[in-house]
Amino acid sequence: MSITPEVKKLKDMVEYQENSIVSRTIIDKKTGTVTIFAFDKGQGLSEHTAPFDAVVYVLDGEAEVIISGRSYYLKEGDMIVMPANEPHALRALDRFKMLLIMIKEE
Repeated sequence: MSITPEVKKLKDMVEYQENSIVSRTIIDKKTGTVTIFAFDKGQGLSEHTAPFDAVVYVLDGEAEVIISGRSYYLKEGDMIVMPANEPHALRALDRFKMLLIMIKEE
């Protein structure tokens, strides 16, 4: 599948849904993924680990990102790297959209 270049606004590519988390994958390759998420207020992802480094970039709203038990508070324009194999979780303090870039090793 080829990619067609197209200018888009990232935060307009996924819409909020009440009491839900919505995602849209932009790129899905064996070397990594790029996904946009929209979390309704109070929604989140429970603590888990991933075998790959990931970058979270906040497109809209506010969220708490917990990495290895430490809380980080992010708002629009902020980013954080979640290291591979470190337990992490996310919680939307307000409606929250993020771009998640996961880099996989071969």
